[in-house]
Amino acid sequence: MRAAYLLAARRTAVAARGGAFRAVEADELGAAPIRAVLADTGIAAEAIDDVIFGNALYGGGNPARLAALRAGLPDHVPALTIDSQCCGGLDAIMLAAERIASGGAEAVIAGGVESFSRAPLRARRPRRLDEAPQPYDRPPFTPWPERDPDMIAAAATLAERFGISRARQDEFAIASHRKALQNPPGPAEIVPLAGLSHDTFPRALTGATCARLAPLAGDVAFGVTRATVAVEADAAAALLVVSETTFRRLSATRPLRIVAAVRRGGDPAMPGTAPIAAAEYLLAAERIAPARIAVAEVMEAFAAQAIACVDGIGVPGPSLNRGGGGLARGHPIGSSGSILAVRLWHEMQSESSGAMGLAAIAAAGGLGSALLATV
Repeated sequence: MRAAYLLAARRTAVAARGGAFRAVEADELGAAPIRAVLADTGIAAEAIDDVIFGNALYGGGNPARLAALRAGLPDHVPALTIDSQCCGGLDAIMLAAERIASGGAEAVIAGGVESFSRAPLRARRPRRLDEAPQPYDRPPFTPWPERDPDMIAAAATLAERFGISRARQDEFAIASHRKALQNPPGPAEIVPLAGLSHDTFPRALTGATCARLAPLAGDVAFGVTRATVAVEADAAAALLVVSETTFRRLSATRPLRIVAAVRRGGDPAMPGTAPIAAAEYLLAAERIAPARIAVAEVMEAFAAQAIACVDGIGVPGPSLNRGGGGLARGHPIGSSGSILAVRLWHEMQSESSGAMGLAAIAAAGGLGSALLATV
């Protein structure tokens, strides 16, 4: 199997729902980082074999195709949108790498796009003429309602089961915001769009502020609050995934080689723990001790979920989310996994050759995805 390389990685800023991107359609969000990775590498648009994006809220259609066309890619370049909820952006990169490894493609743009602000309203058709449409917020993620919990409630259950106190969750969230403020992404990472070139949500979060918040779910000891739940957000990210032949032809500097990647299923009633098995499988298969991970980007949909994953995988503290995580940025569901990969790419640029990086994310329904890469 051929090796696959991440040659360039760009994203928009992350803006909370109803914020700076409230009037920006999903395809406009997605087009911006696509244009940027083309410009960064100098690869001809005609040389792109495919575009694969994750998305969860668009409401049907194929937003990857819209974004590709809006970005100026030729009509002959196909595009594919996948929906594995929060895992979609990282899974898109995995699919791109598999296309490269199989010999089916030489250059694929992969990533994710999500707009909570412009997502369509959802309703089920009535069964009878005298019934009204039934609005709903999210689809089912399992066939069994008793194993398909609300995500906030699931995070509170996870916190209690794993003994992750509210105090520890608060400390984790405070640290995420602090790291985001101390190590903000630069212009090499974020593509300006709609006048925005920085993540809008990071703030000087304090223990006093966290203590005043009532639990959204769970009890006083282990409950989750607005500080320990990532906000709904709008963003897009794109990475150029290429073969070794292509990256050498483009004379790229410091690409990341994808060492391995895997998707795993877990208990749908405890979805936040699924990335543990995925990451453990990768590390064991590659005979890599967790202590060797120089850079780790672990999704922070909830502080409790992130803590459980970090503890379960054994991620070294100094390597974790060095520029903050989802609690500080926000959670644009279908794009979050690709934003992890973009962050990983840029953080790995300062590491020595041979350093190992990990990206891991959970999704509703008990899904977990993880990717290992080296510089």
